[in-house]
Amino acid sequence: MKKLHQAENRKNKSISYAKWGYIFIAPFFIAYIIFTLIPQFLTIYNSFFETYRDGLTQVGPNFVGLENYKALFTPEAEGTIRILKYAANTMIMWIAGAVPQFLIAILLALFFTSTRLNIKGQGIFKTVIYMPNLIMAAAFSMLFYTLFSRVGPIQALLEQWGVIDNNFDFFSHTITVRGMIALMNFLMWFGNTTIVLMAGIMGIDQDLFEAAAIDGANSVQVFFRVTLPLLMPILVYCLITALIGGIQMYDVPQVLTNGRGEPNELSRTLVMYLNGYLRNKNYGMAGAISVIIFIITGILGGIVYKILSAQYKEGAAKHRERKGNVI
Repeated sequence: MKKLHQAENRKNKSISYAKWGYIFIAPFFIAYIIFTLIPQFLTIYNSFFETYRDGLTQVGPNFVGLENYKALFTPEAEGTIRILKYAANTMIMWIAGAVPQFLIAILLALFFTSTRLNIKGQGIFKTVIYMPNLIMAAAFSMLFYTLFSRVGPIQALLEQWGVIDNNFDFFSHTITVRGMIALMNFLMWFGNTTIVLMAGIMGIDQDLFEAAAIDGANSVQVFFRVTLPLLMPILVYCLITALIGGIQMYDVPQVLTNGRGEPNELSRTLVMYLNGYLRNKNYGMAGAISVIIFIITGILGGIVYKILSAQYKEGAAKHRERKGNVI
């Protein structure tokens, strides 16, 4: 009887509480299924239908198969395929902002985490470089529009210095409009990237840097042979999230060009193109564009992950091989 009682006590003590973990994470999955997963499937479903509003008349939904996708890739009278043109615009403006974003972020992360420099007041610097990320993109765009307009201070200052004449318009030149959009994206996101990379660098074992210094490695060799390979997972994460955000670029060019994508629609992005159909209640074409954006994002993200993660795995394998030889 005593043994039976002890067995029951052990059974009560071994009750699993793992179910509470599932209960705590259940709200996220419920919200994800309702607000993300189901709308995604509905978007794909609607992309196969013709459904739009013509005045007060609702047309459709009528099943048209792949006709919406064919219409998107059908050249217009001048031979332009709009979705390819807008995809190229999006990638050019993202690359123009992302390249300096990552270069400056890596340099600042190395600068602030350097034990040799031992920078004082890092908290203030982190706050300052992160502050542009807190400003709404629409407000940032309105600020740049005011600064670079025909009556703005930048125009007046450059005219006074003789750099430009009074006929110059920043918003009528492709390079200046795209440059402003790239500059705004850079200013808004380089601080966030810097802080994430700093966290990644501080997570690297300091003994590795000390061992490299003892072996006579200079700063460049330490960066390329120690810091960069071990920082690669964080860098892959930052690059893929930046790529996803870049493909979904909307608010900055929308506000800066008042939705027109000036000049000659060379600053119009894929999401601006998508929202044009949404405003016209053409949910079939909007769904098709959304699916194409999803496919482009998946392909480019997979390519970036494959290339960078392959380099990381190769570097890790070499590191393990060297470590095994030493042992």
